[in-house]
Amino acid sequence: MSGGEGADYRTQVLDDLAGVPADEWNALAAAGAGRARAQPFLRHEFLRALELAGCVGAHTGWIARHLLLRDVAGRPAAAVPVYLKLHSYGEYVFDWAWAEAWQRHGLRYYPKLVSAVPFTPVPGTRLAARDERARRAAVGALLGLARSSGLSSLHVLFALPAEAALLRKAGLMLRHGVQFHWRNAGYDSFDAFLAGLSQPKRKKIRAERRKVAQAGVRLRRLHGRDIGAAQWAFFMRCYETTYALHHSTPYLNRDFFERIGAALPEHLVLVLAERDHRPIAASLLVHDEERLYGRYWGALETVPCLHFEACYYQAIEAAIELRLRVVEGGAQGEHKMARGFEPVQTVSAHWLAEPAFAQALEHFLQHEDALVGAYVDELREHSPYRPRGSATESAA
Repeated sequence: MSGGEGADYRTQVLDDLAGVPADEWNALAAAGAGRARAQPFLRHEFLRALELAGCVGAHTGWIARHLLLRDVAGRPAAAVPVYLKLHSYGEYVFDWAWAEAWQRHGLRYYPKLVSAVPFTPVPGTRLAARDERARRAAVGALLGLARSSGLSSLHVLFALPAEAALLRKAGLMLRHGVQFHWRNAGYDSFDAFLAGLSQPKRKKIRAERRKVAQAGVRLRRLHGRDIGAAQWAFFMRCYETTYALHHSTPYLNRDFFERIGAALPEHLVLVLAERDHRPIAASLLVHDEERLYGRYWGALETVPCLHFEACYYQAIEAAIELRLRVVEGGAQGEHKMARGFEPVQTVSAHWLAEPAFAQALEHFLQHEDALVGAYVDELREHSPYRPRGSATESAA
């Protein structure tokens, strides 16, 4: 790079993370989020496992173009997970309509440039930098890569709010979405959490958990290295079966899960559902020091309410046990509100090369943003929790 702040940094575009020491990448990912340790999904081990397992690569339409900025002394200053995308699958910020409009005018929307964690709609740092100066340089490098490559667009998905503000200042347009997160109010047990809900919601959750128990299903949680080869094999059967029921193909494979199981065991919890001492379903949860992320699920048998138990209630119990502040329930899902989750806005940033399309999209996003804001306000009026200070309700 030359000129301005970028002159103080040398930018590398990486086809994979093989040449980047894990400790260098992880230190930047932690610093960029203002955390002691990097979020699991941004860790070198997680992103490298995707590469080594073949979950990303040219044949998948996710082609690595990671950015690494070094200062004049050669020290790592910023890192950005970036992919050249040949489609819009696995992103969870939907732009299919944009692609169709682009192509109707005889233009090529794909390939495009995306900064994201593949197949993972989890907010986190995308501009991992040791300081604000390096972060601004990373924004310039990212835009420079999109422009110099002659691409239609750049998309930074599920960014941190401070990063989104910086990207907006650089000329990108912001788009908001909605997820549903559960917040730990210092609960010491699941019953303490239930006590804070309105009576109908509390009754509903107890009824759902009772249905699972009455079906003879028992749940247990395995942490980290307690998850062995047999459990990974069973989890994959469940995971693949659930995708097949939806006439789809899973993005991830057993090799990937076993790699993160070996490299990041301290971040994993496997929930097993068993009947007559035989496993019938599983969910895989990921966590760090602050949050638990509900991620992957599958079942070999249909049991009413088992999905809610394995993916939501076990996640909440695990978060209480581990003293975590938040459970992120993944993409979408208004039904999660009835189970103690509340709406949270997410943000992504977008740059389009064609000025006419960019102007039209700016107007669309302003209108969409107003609708999203009104939707969140409406949802918050239907909180599942009792108003603070209200009289204790029946424990029914």
